[in-house]
Amino acid sequence: MSGRKHHDIPTPLARGRARFESWRRARAVGTRIPERLWTLAVKLVNAYGLNRTASALRLDYYTLKRRVESTNSSARSATPAFVELSPPVAIPRECVIEFEDHSGATMRVHLQGCEVPDLVALGRSFWSGE
Repeated sequence: MSGRKHHDIPTPLARGRARFESWRRARAVGTRIPERLWTLAVKLVNAYGLNRTASALRLDYYTLKRRVESTNSSARSATPAFVELSPPVAIPRECVIEFEDHSGATMRVHLQGCEVPDLVALGRSFWSGE
């Protein structure tokens, strides 16, 4: 049988708790938690879960949850995603399609008639800078 008790926490979580406690002892009253500690807390949530991390670090569950959601949505929006273009029921005579990359560069394609170019290949060449 191991000497591990039910209330023991993993070493990274214990180190995180020690960093928060050190900051709490040294802070001025009313000082907000620094971003470096929030970043650490979010990383620990990804490894150990929201409830366990909030409890170990003595953070408000819902405040930490908002931080995690905000970080995750920022990460998702920075990553290009695949978008499937299904053909419309009625083929339009003309349409405009715009591509945009992470730096804000855009490419506008104005389509007329029934010919539809390979939009996937066109998008790939735009995003790869070819």
